[in-house]
Parts: sequence; structure tokens; C-alpha cells
Amino acid sequence: MNEILIFKHVPFEGPGTFREELEKRGLLYREVNLYEEAAPANLDGCKGLIIMGGPMNVYEEKEYPFLKDEDRLIKEALSKGLPMIGVCLGAQLMAKTAGAKVTKGDKKEIGWYPLHLTEEASEDQVFRTIPQEIEVFQWHGDTFDIPDRAVRLASSDLFPNQAFRIGDNAYAFQFHIEVTSDIIKSWIDINEEELAGLKNYIDSQKVLSETKNKIDNLGRLAKNVYEQLFKIFS
Repeated sequence: MNEILIFKHVPFEGPGTFREELEKRGLLYREVNLYEEAAPANLDGCKGLIIMGGPMNVYEEKEYPFLKDEDRLIKEALSKGLPMIGVCLGAQLMAKTAGAKVTKGDKKEIGWYPLHLTEEASEDQVFRTIPQEIEVFQWHGDTFDIPDRAVRLASSDLFPNQAFRIGDNAYAFQFHIEVTSDIIKSWIDINEEELAGLKNYIDSQKVLSETKNKIDNLGRLAKNVYEQLFKIFS
């Protein structure tokens, strides 16, 4: 059907503002809920992949067998040169499949943090639309090395690798460009237990307060990025 497949790992981490962009552009897509349905046998007839986030780690394949299926399908997508977008866990899966290490970070990065662009970003069709000074939303504890032959595009103070590109049409975002204020609030509610163990350096109420002031800027950033990013599916 020449559709874009969106891989979801948990019910509460969906495509967010990606969905609106896909529909605006008239792009066919299908959400694949890997937590309750089988992964496709192959990518025949697939136009590209969007791989969302999730609370699991890429190395937890025993607990989450669908991660093995994703590894296989990402390999297929890379070998065929299919367009691909990975967010958070999706970015980590792309890094792992491309041969890079994915490891635990020194501490979790949850909330609003400055994003720093690399020199290479100024020449990238997507990242050159991002201002030099911008804060983005993060929710992760793992990090990745940059795969061989990939281009590093962004970093943060805590995690030096925040984004990369493989070839011309495979983009990995550690940060969450797709979130809305409602999504962030739902994550804070759902992950109350996790946040309770991080009170020494993460204040969930502060995150909510900052979201009110910063979500509009992220929304504008996302729209600018999407204008270029979704051209990979053309």
C-alpha cells in the first residue's frame, strides 16, 4: 500500500504532532502497536518508518521480543535506503542496528534542556532550520554512540549525542520533538513512580510549569523542522 509504518512500543507514546503532519501532507500511514500485535514479516510495500519512544531499553530483547523484530526491520530499511525517523528509543534502536553502542547515561534527562547544534547541522537540510538557541523536551536515561558513516547533528550538556543522520533520509532524534503539553502531562502522571525516585534533581511540577512557557516554541520549531523532514517521504 506504499504506507509509512509507525512503530509504537507502549500505548502512551504515539506519533504526537507527527500525525498531523502526515495527514496534512496526505501521506498514508499505519500505527503498528508492537506491544500487542506482531511486527511485519518484511517491509515490502512500505514507504518508510517512524519509530517512537518507550520506557524499555534496546538491550532488553528477552523481556520485549519485538525489539528483535525491529532490529531486523531497521536493518532492512537501511539496506533498502527507506526513509526513517527515530525518536528517543527509536533513535537508540537505529544507532544499535547501525552498529553503535547504546548504554546507560550518568543520570536521566527529563524535562526542558538546551539543544546545541554541531557544525555539520548548519549544512543539513533539516537541522539548519533549528535556531542556535532552543530548548527541547527530553525523557530518557540511555544514550548512544554515533554510528560509523553517520553525521552527528546535535548535543546537550548531559548527553553529547542528541541527533544524527544516516545517509540522506534516516534521522534519529534523542529529544522529543513530537510532544504536546497534554502528552507531557500524561507522561508525568503515568511515570509518577519513576519521577518519585528522581526528586533529588528532577521536579515534575517545575517541568509542568516550564512546559506552559516553552511548549509553543517547541511547536513552532517542530513545524519548521517538519517542512524539511517530511520531504524524505516524497
